[in-house]
Amino acid sequence: MTEYVWTFLIAAGIAIILTPAVIKLAKKTGAMDKPDKRKVHKKPIPRIGGLGIYIAVMISVIATVFASMPYVEMRHEIIGLIFSASLIVLLGLVDDYKNLSARTKFLGQIVAATILAVGFDVRIDFITDPFGDYFYLEWWAAVPATIFWLVGLTNTVNLIDGLDGLAAGISAIASITIFLVALQNNFFLVAGLTAALAGAATGFLFFNFHPAKIFMGDTGSMFFGFMLAGISVMGSMKSTATITLVVPILALGVPILDTTFAIIRRLLGGQPIFKPDKGHLHHRLLNMGFTQRQAVFLIYVISAVLGLSAIALTEVSSQIAILILIIVVIAIFYGAKKLGVLRMAN
Repeated sequence: MTEYVWTFLIAAGIAIILTPAVIKLAKKTGAMDKPDKRKVHKKPIPRIGGLGIYIAVMISVIATVFASMPYVEMRHEIIGLIFSASLIVLLGLVDDYKNLSARTKFLGQIVAATILAVGFDVRIDFITDPFGDYFYLEWWAAVPATIFWLVGLTNTVNLIDGLDGLAAGISAIASITIFLVALQNNFFLVAGLTAALAGAATGFLFFNFHPAKIFMGDTGSMFFGFMLAGISVMGSMKSTATITLVVPILALGVPILDTTFAIIRRLLGGQPIFKPDKGHLHHRLLNMGFTQRQAVFLIYVISAVLGLSAIALTEVSSQIAILILIIVVIAIFYGAKKLGVLRMAN
């Protein structure tokens, strides 16, 4: 356990040290997020905070996780994840400066995901259900499924990044959730990687919580999404039926559901699915009278409850797991109806 604490602290410490320098860099180079009618901040804010997060995670992983890996195949997976995630960070950094089109970002994400799935064999080989049954995928199906998973989660975290501290906090909670499950099942590689992600997110929150001094930008939100998606399909995570995909889906339940509802809402409203709107969960909470801090804390609580549900699934029988999932689904649809997230915002 001590090694994971060090992994967390190294990542958190580096993020805290580097972020002020990133703020200065953003101001000097013009990487500023300007207010508009869809955003809630009122003045330009530096938006390349993900650069410091990325460096913090990489240093922590290389210093603690990579150096301790005894097996070549594990190092191969880490190298693949680091390389592909670095491409995502580069793509996000360019977008934070140049505002790339949605199509260009999407194609870049597909390239990074394809490299990880094909070049480094990190992919979804099978899918499981709460009964513990395995559905094995052939290579021709596994690669597209993995690319869809990686690109999908990359964008879900990106889309939830709408309030100070929201994406960083959700990423930290999701990372801690997967870390605890990995620790329960002796998935040491996954535990180390998620400890680093949680540490970097926590360190960044010192500057990102309301009122934010810096945003993580696409550089950070896409990095978190891609890393968590990649970690969840690495070799060690696929050795237990209840772990594969189900735990990360619940751990990242808020951004996944928010993105899903956004797509449905835009399709029903006759809008392009990539067109931004003010119908996201955090927008609805603000319209209900919540302050930024209150809305963020409430979403943290929801994320934590979903995370605890994910952890519970790994410790209970199939029947109880199904009951938990049914309760979660009912609660989700009830909450969605009350908040009106399927209706287009005025």
